[in-house]
Amino acid sequence: MFTNYLAEIKQLMETVEKKEEQVIQEAASAVTDKISGGGLVYVFGCGHSHMMAEELFYRAGGLVPVYPILEETLMLHQGPNQSSQLERKPGWAVSFMEKVPLTEKDVLIVVSTSGRNGVPIDAALIGREAGAVVIGLTSTTYAASQASRHTSGKHLHNVADIVLDNHIPAGDALLQTESPSALRFAPGSSLINIAILQGMMAEVVHQLTKADMDIPIFQSANIEGSDEHNRKMVEAYQQQIPLLKS
Repeated sequence: MFTNYLAEIKQLMETVEKKEEQVIQEAASAVTDKISGGGLVYVFGCGHSHMMAEELFYRAGGLVPVYPILEETLMLHQGPNQSSQLERKPGWAVSFMEKVPLTEKDVLIVVSTSGRNGVPIDAALIGREAGAVVIGLTSTTYAASQASRHTSGKHLHNVADIVLDNHIPAGDALLQTESPSALRFAPGSSLINIAILQGMMAEVVHQLTKADMDIPIFQSANIEGSDEHNRKMVEAYQQQIPLLKS
């Protein structure tokens, strides 16, 4: 099963590389443009998707101007049932998105593999209303198999400016048991989403390099001599990203 799982992941990676390269370049260009203009990359997701916000934030080898939208009621540590119910709740996104200082200078990445729940869709709509470029990371295959839970009947890919498709199948389970019950298991969205986002950010660094711009990147805290560099990065961005002050 371990080998089978890796084979499925490799196939998905190859699909993303073949079918999504152009749109990933487009997304990277949008991020580069906003960072060049002094803007930030906001990242949001519910449930396990919230890990993408943490993955890009304060990351060794990662860009500094990343603002994670970490709404605890939508994570798992306060109760998975609560998280699952709240991400479907109409209008719930307003309760925390109104505190997020999004502007036209920024990019908002919204992650939802199914793309069907109300909160991610509302978050994307709020981002667009603020003038930000909205990048949706989702699966159009998954969305096509399930009706939207949003009042508009739309999915995330219908409301984002740029759509990054992770090509995850409906149910986010890549393997199946051989028993009569034919249980699906082994999710793949987290691995694919990380690869897409980190690959996109690598393109951003490349584009910033070509533009001969200073590139704000965190160094690993476990490398000697990195503390002073990271302190300067924090000082440069802590007003825009209050979480860096903590």
